[in-house]
Amino acid sequence: MFRNTMPRYEILSPDAIGVLDKGWRRIVSEIGVQFAKPEALELFRRAGQKVEDEVVFLDPDFVLEQVAKAPREFDIQARNPANSVHIGGDQMVFGGVYGCPFIREGNVRRDATMDDFRRLSMLAQTFPELDTAGGVICEPNDTPLDSRHLDMIYALQTVTDKIYMGNVVSAVNAADTIRMTEILFGGREAIEKTPATISLINCNSPLRWDDRMLESQIEYSSANQPVVLTPFLLMGAMSPVSIPATLAQQMAEGLAGIALTQLIRPGCPVVFGSFLSNTDMQSGSPSFGTPESAIGVLCTGQIARHFGLPWRGGGALNASQTVDAQAAYESLMTLLPTFLAGANFVMHSAGWLEGGLVSCYEKFIVDIELLRELRHEFTPLEIDEASLAFDAHVEVGAGGHFLGAAHTLERFRECFYRPLLSSTENFDRWTKKGGRDSTARAAEIWRKQLDDYVQPPLDDAVRTELDEFVVRRRAELGD
Repeated sequence: MFRNTMPRYEILSPDAIGVLDKGWRRIVSEIGVQFAKPEALELFRRAGQKVEDEVVFLDPDFVLEQVAKAPREFDIQARNPANSVHIGGDQMVFGGVYGCPFIREGNVRRDATMDDFRRLSMLAQTFPELDTAGGVICEPNDTPLDSRHLDMIYALQTVTDKIYMGNVVSAVNAADTIRMTEILFGGREAIEKTPATISLINCNSPLRWDDRMLESQIEYSSANQPVVLTPFLLMGAMSPVSIPATLAQQMAEGLAGIALTQLIRPGCPVVFGSFLSNTDMQSGSPSFGTPESAIGVLCTGQIARHFGLPWRGGGALNASQTVDAQAAYESLMTLLPTFLAGANFVMHSAGWLEGGLVSCYEKFIVDIELLRELRHEFTPLEIDEASLAFDAHVEVGAGGHFLGAAHTLERFRECFYRPLLSSTENFDRWTKKGGRDSTARAAEIWRKQLDDYVQPPLDDAVRTELDEFVVRRRAELGD
């Protein structure tokens, strides 16, 4: 895990925080938040909140009382204890792209398959920069819709030994995820004591938590498994066209969802989520890697710390159709504020392309390079007397060079960042080796990673129980 101990970049003044605080309070109390699930409405009604049809009008002080019950930090166990993670504080947890129906491999864009899902999960296993493959790292369209969640969770549990995200399409899928997690970790008591999966619950913005998300949230929270409660905000479409108004809406939606989680199970871990960008008002398409989205990430980190909550934000987001300069600079425009703001849980850290429609192998490698560079850049510089290398100056003197100095030969491997992908060769050497651009080099890297992949061991009895569960459930679901 990467621990970001650098100072946080905060851009909101105390007065600005106060204005935003008034904004979300007015939204939840005067407009209300829709919860399209009777069980959720009943929980709010019993807690003394005003309910009209599916809209809950919330007392802001009640919301804050519930939010205060959520832990500031918590652990998630992996089947390899070395890969367990801590959510909150200075820790940053990175996961792959999530939810893409398409795959890009080289110049080919096509429907994603289960084989792609496994291969992307294997890549996530091989790179230490990723703490999790994620969840729906791509949507395998060659498997039956009703049972594909079983295959995806099984892959995440077997080809990786890192933490994984649960399926949230329905209560059935969530329950199956929990049962498979119980099998992997030795029972319900073991995963309730220390959570073993984390799941994404998206708000159907503006101001609506829909029935499928809520039923999955109820399943996971009842089992004490953390959820990432995320308003889905594209300014100009799902929120007002200005950043301040969108931040107030994000606070209203996110805090209302967290309040529900604490009504389901007080003390259940949650993550304050943010997926905030803007809409291209000429085309109506989402824009990513914009200055507005970067400002949103920075503000969200400050807001989450104001409430004492771990938070999710950022990622390697971009709107490019291919792995080009646009894909790289837009991704960096989002990843850099992600580090500056110290996001605790970062989805879409590797492989995101085309506004989230595409999981791309080559982009996966480009993003791993960005993560490696940023982690290096955000590691505090240690300065002491030895680091000043006075003896090297004595050896070289005036007008010399340090290429062959003892200090250089002893330390250059540990002192300099060593690129995974970038080329530093001169033009002639680069040309003799085929003149490959970074996308071509990325293709070579991911293929070699898969050639060298070694599947982590899994207890035979556990594997057998998982196999039997998947076969039984597939038959029960008619697939």
